[in-house]
Amino acid sequence: MEKSLWLKDIRLKLDLTQEQVAERAGISRTFYTEIETGSKKPSTKTAKKIAQVLNFDWVIFFEDECRKTQQKVV
Repeated sequence: MEKSLWLKDIRLKLDLTQEQVAERAGISRTFYTEIETGSKKPSTKTAKKIAQVLNFDWVIFFEDECRKTQQKVV
């Protein structure tokens, strides 16, 4: 799975630690780190929580997945 460098960039621009984001989103720091590095995908509920903390549109988490699916269908 591809690393989510965009997620780390957003977090760093807001001067937040992984621990702070995880705490505000109500998830463990370990799980947040796995999401940020791309080793795990968040559920819709978790994606919405993280996006709210970092102030971006939660669908970004699933855009690549949608593009891959569309390419297979075409």
